Amino acid sequence: MATPAAVGAPGAPTPPRSRKSVTGTRRTVAALFLLPALLLLGALVVYPIGYSVVRSFYDQSGDGFAGVDNYKALFTDDGIRTALKNNIIWVVFAPTVATALGLIFAVLTERVRWGTAFKLVVFMPMAISMLAAGIIFRLVYDQDPDKGVANAVWVGVHDTFAQASAFPKAHPGRDSPLRADQGGFITRTPVRAGTPVALPLVGVAPDQMPDDAKKAVRAQPEGDKVTGTTWQDFTRGKGVGTLGAPDPSEVGYPGMRIEAVKDGKVVASTKAAADGTFSLPAKADGAQLRLPAGNFKEAYNGLDWLGPSLVTPSIIGSYIWMWAGFAMVLIAAGLAGVPRELLEAARVDGASEWQVFRRVTVPLLAPVLAVVTVTLMINVLKVFDLVFIIAPGSSQDDANVLALELYRKGFSEDQPGIASAIAVFLLLLVIPVMWFNVRRLRREVRR
Repeated sequence: MATPAAVGAPGAPTPPRSRKSVTGTRRTVAALFLLPALLLLGALVVYPIGYSVVRSFYDQSGDGFAGVDNYKALFTDDGIRTALKNNIIWVVFAPTVATALGLIFAVLTERVRWGTAFKLVVFMPMAISMLAAGIIFRLVYDQDPDKGVANAVWVGVHDTFAQASAFPKAHPGRDSPLRADQGGFITRTPVRAGTPVALPLVGVAPDQMPDDAKKAVRAQPEGDKVTGTTWQDFTRGKGVGTLGAPDPSEVGYPGMRIEAVKDGKVVASTKAAADGTFSLPAKADGAQLRLPAGNFKEAYNGLDWLGPSLVTPSIIGSYIWMWAGFAMVLIAAGLAGVPRELLEAARVDGASEWQVFRRVTVPLLAPVLAVVTVTLMINVLKVFDLVFIIAPGSSQDDANVLALELYRKGFSEDQPGIASAIAVFLLLLVIPVMWFNVRRLRREVRR
């Protein structure tokens, strides 16, 4: 019977050597180094999550067990359902648009000299806190065009194609020869050639009168023409001025449109001069003079960006302004690693720049695009600051999101059970996205 080889004999297996450090085994050292991080992780992450899960099953007082009633409220409470709907809109549009803009910026700035400066400008909003960005865009979206940049631009473009009237508040005074007609005003009786017509109006503030307005004068008869004056029939001071006749301090309505109407049809039209006088041809004889509604159209005041219908898209726009730079920087880093020979080979084969972009660049950048999109999806699920700051109280319910509703339920409405249920629900929404991201990163490492 063979005897086992002696230890240390030639060819005998060498027993594993115990690797120790001066403080003990390596496993113990690793545990000691990890212990502070594990304690912090447990205190700041694990314990709050566990407590929120437990608290979500209790009622408002925290003493009675509520079961799943708090979770039922997630789908029956109108405010939470609106928040859930808005979160879906955020997750679908905000990451998609921000990633698309980042891709476009990264590709287009790759070949220009000032590309680095442009990237710096686009990325700069990332240095601003959400609170500061919210305050900035609250001013940007102000309804008053003199304050809000968005409406200043929008009104400027609108007025380029459809100029607003200078007399939106003008209307006839007492004992006026005019009466209301289809948003404008028309003379009560037909006019005659050779007899000057007076068309007095009031209601325009002196500082709102056109700059080219001049002192109103009484029109002179011109043979077979219909002449007249339209002016601001108001003189400052008690007991001064004559109604129905131009006074020395009263000014005309320059640019006021006057139409001669017979049997419902416009037979002639003209515009008043700077002193308010006007003249119509002989065919206006026997017609009624009408000041059409276009003379009194209210000035266009822009869009209600923070109203119920536009508040969510507006806030998403501010988020994209902040995070498009983040997407651009990551995509530009990925683009720098794309093999240039592949792009040049595609161009040599006759591919256009659009084909190179769509069939070569985008597929090669797919992993980076996935990272950016998933990161932004996780971020928008937790969005709170922008909605809380930008949305005014009148439309905050329409812009509500889950994170804001959690805050409102927990602090404003004193319903910690429902707030905890919302927190758990948010965690459940984030976990699949995080799992997908981790799984994809592991797959990339294996490659």
